[in-house]
Amino acid sequence: MKQAVLWIGLSLLSLTAQAGPAINVGVVYDYLEGDRSSYLKRVFNGGTNTAFVKINVLEILYNADGTSREVAVGSLTDKTGSATSRDGLMASPARMIIPAKGRQGTRLLYMGERDKERYFRVRFIPVVPEKEDDFAITDEDRAEYKSALAAGVNVMAGYGTVFFVRPKDTRFDTQVKDTPTQYQLLNAGNSVVVLDEFRNCAKGKKTECEPTTKHHILPGRQVTFEKKPDRQYSFQMIEGRVKKPMTFNTNG
Repeated sequence: MKQAVLWIGLSLLSLTAQAGPAINVGVVYDYLEGDRSSYLKRVFNGGTNTAFVKINVLEILYNADGTSREVAVGSLTDKTGSATSRDGLMASPARMIIPAKGRQGTRLLYMGERDKERYFRVRFIPVVPEKEDDFAITDEDRAEYKSALAAGVNVMAGYGTVFFVRPKDTRFDTQVKDTPTQYQLLNAGNSVVVLDEFRNCAKGKKTECEPTTKHHILPGRQVTFEKKPDRQYSFQMIEGRVKKPMTFNTNG
């Protein structure tokens, strides 16, 4: 299958290797609809120790050739050039203390213009708290926590998620083109379209399928899949809050 969109997957940041905090951020992809300005993201700690989690946000910028780079979130300025607020996404709070088997949420707030879609990488990173980390704990608590971790071999892993901020005036226009050799799905709108639970199976044989995948089609991009003999392609096409089940069949 040929795809003209950049894959953005789960990034696992191993810091150490069988106890300690173990965070779970839930889904990897989150979407802020055009009529909303904030999103509550919950993080669960399934480990045996308290998790001290730092949240880091970077903006993802796409180049014309489909590659991308991550940059620091900028600031909005007033007429004098002084910074007034962030221009993009921020997490509040940006530091979380999550007890073992507990859950806590951070609110992802978007500030700035909404004339086009923007993309952000949100990293949730467990750390051993230091004074400069701004966690509201005493020196005694900090020392006790370090001693507890030192008593065993620990795993502390952070996760990177992707956050899509849709334009205020979101418009969907997904065009399907059927050629003799392939199917093409072009995103002619201004916001990402998701092909969820994409299944490529032998026609009439649901047990003979390739692994189920998820695809994101950014505005102006397209996904193409070949018309291989006797195949069935099925997926949920998600345009914002609307899901459309779709199936394509090819002949032998």
